[in-house]
Parts: sequence; C-alpha cells; structure tokens
Amino acid sequence: MNAQFLLGDSGKQVMPIGLGAMPLSLSTRPDEATAIEVIRAFIDGGGNFIDTANVYCTDDNDIGHNEKLIYKALVKLGKLEDVIVATKGGLTRPKGRWDTNASPAWLRKSCEKSLNDLSSDCIFLYQLHAPDPNIPLTESVGELARLREEGKIQHIGLSNVNTKEIITAITVAPILSVQNRCNVLEKKSFKTGVVDLCNQEGIVFIPHSPVGGHFDHIKLAASKPLKTIADKYNVSVYQIVLAWLLHKGNHILPIPGASKVSSITDSLKAVNVRLDTGDMEFLDQL
Repeated sequence: MNAQFLLGDSGKQVMPIGLGAMPLSLSTRPDEATAIEVIRAFIDGGGNFIDTANVYCTDDNDIGHNEKLIYKALVKLGKLEDVIVATKGGLTRPKGRWDTNASPAWLRKSCEKSLNDLSSDCIFLYQLHAPDPNIPLTESVGELARLREEGKIQHIGLSNVNTKEIITAITVAPILSVQNRCNVLEKKSFKTGVVDLCNQEGIVFIPHSPVGGHFDHIKLAASKPLKTIADKYNVSVYQIVLAWLLHKGNHILPIPGASKVSSITDSLKAVNVRLDTGDMEFLDQL
C-alpha cells in the first residue's frame, strides 16, 4: 500500500482512506460543532478526500445539508484548497425516502445547486448516485458529459452500478470512479467483476460502507473471527476490514463514515496495518 493514492488519471493524489460524510447529516446526525470536529480530525490525520451527496440530509426540505456543512467546515479550518470534495446527484428524498431521479433535467438542477452549496465554480468529481430504471443510462451520463464540457464538473463518477452499466457509461464519457457498497461481509462487487473491471479500465473503485455502514458496523465489530485477527495485530476490527480492502488493489479507496472523532481517527490508522497472506485468504473467504 502506498502512503498516497493516485485518483485514476486525474493527476491528483490523496490519502488512501477518505471520509464518507453521510452520517454527519442524516436524522441521527451529531450537532454541527461535533460534525466539524470529525472533519477536523480527518484532515489532521492526513485525510484529504471527502465524499458527499446532495441527498445526505433528512428529507427534500434539507437537500444540500451535508455539502453546506463540509464547505463551512473547510472554510473554518482553512483547508478549502487542500481537500477534494466528491459529490453526487440522481436521487431525491421525499418524506425521507431514497427515490431515484437521474433525468437530465434533475441532474443539471442538482449539480447547479451543489455548485452553489459547495460555493464552487467546478466540482472535481460528480457521481451519478444510481442508475434510473426509467431513464436510459446513456441519457444520464450524457448530461454529466455536457456538464463536464461546460466546466461545471471536472470528472464523472458512477455509484451503485454493475459491470454492464460501467461498460455502457464509458462509451459515453470518461469515468474516473465507481462507488458501490463493499466490505468484508458484502463482496458482491468482487464476485461480479466490478472491482476487476475498474482495475482494467483505470477506474478508481470507492467502497462505501467499508466498515459495514449504518446497518452492519455492529455486526462486524461483534464478529469473533474478525476480533481474533484484530487482537493478533493489536488493532480494531474496523482497521482490519479497511486494511483488507486496501490490500485488494491499488485502485481501491475506502470511505468509512464517521459521526465521532474517535471513529475516523481509528479508521485512518488502517493504512499502517500489513495483513499476512494467511489472514488475507481467511478474510477473502469470510
């Protein structure tokens, strides 16, 4: 594992672990001061890639909460120029639901609002949050390509996609990243060839929920096999599962979520964990 991670062909280097900022803006979110301290701890630990989305919020009346929070934190910390912020569009939050809308019109409206909420002229990485079953993927990606041509976004990413969708998207525009749910208990992106395809195409693979996410992080922490390995290395279970992902490819950039300073501080230490071959093989089969 490298001390720095190259973001595809963008020329940008970041720390190999990013911050998934979603927990800072959902209904269970911490107060703003705590949220800003989480971002401060991430940056103080060397982190410089934050993943967000316009719909990381409570409902449609709260759209942009996470983006505005991140901007406020980076200004307060004097780090606006030092941190890459990736965001997404293509969902809505009516009454707190997660509904898909990847129509060109909604993607454009979402991107322009994100530019405003991030107080930016150009978003470094703008990701399609999910394919829309009612809209051809080529139309959604085509609109992102137009936004790129207009200089509103620099790079295009995809999220929640399969291999067929990735292959379709790259016929429309260059794709910098793919973000799917992926962790030691959720290996679908490995089994279906998504991770390998990204490697072949020079695409960054961004596992979200790498330590289990909102639903499975407790299950991971309680796993006896994982605890045994963690004790062997004298680290947390979360560091083990992040280290496993880092060992699986130089194109993999995990983005653990955090709503506590202690959580992100612990996660960042995973870059120092060197798993032996036997433990990697065990985790591969878990």
